[in-house]
Amino acid sequence: MKYTIRGDKLVVTKAIKEYIEEKLGRLNKYYSDASNIDCKVLIRSKNNLQTIEVTIPLNKFILRAEVSDKDLYAAIDLVVDKLEGQIRKNKTKLEKRYVEEIPEMVFDDDVEDEEDEKIVKRKDIDSKPMDEEEAILQMNLLNHDFFVFKNVTEECVSVLYRRKDGKFGIINVK
Repeated sequence: MKYTIRGDKLVVTKAIKEYIEEKLGRLNKYYSDASNIDCKVLIRSKNNLQTIEVTIPLNKFILRAEVSDKDLYAAIDLVVDKLEGQIRKNKTKLEKRYVEEIPEMVFDDDVEDEEDEKIVKRKDIDSKPMDEEEAILQMNLLNHDFFVFKNVTEECVSVLYRRKDGKFGIINVK
């Protein structure tokens, strides 16, 4: 794996770089040819939290994980564990989807994974037209992380959501 490690308002020392490469090297066992894989690592420091963000673009999907912790080395360990879980999850999904030579067999583990991905609740809502300020108020009153509404100013359906930094984002569906 090829590593691009950079720090944002943080100096990446040789020890940190070696530790990251050693831990992310555990992921090589999941690939037949890991030499063509580019791994981008960004380390940030804000207040007392150290944040590590790892992005690994692959052919069929992109692996991305971000972890914040007071200890950078603990954050590195946690981000590698997250990525390993994503790889295992996506690898079994891809094998199911793209390998046609293997006869279809159902194992107990596969049934549990499929049940987690089914839609368990469907909800119909009547939405009155409102502006973004009223949508923020409604979302806060409901104590949700997102809110779907008919946007009067944009004349479309919009999804209002709360970002990780606590601010709001909006997606307009035209």
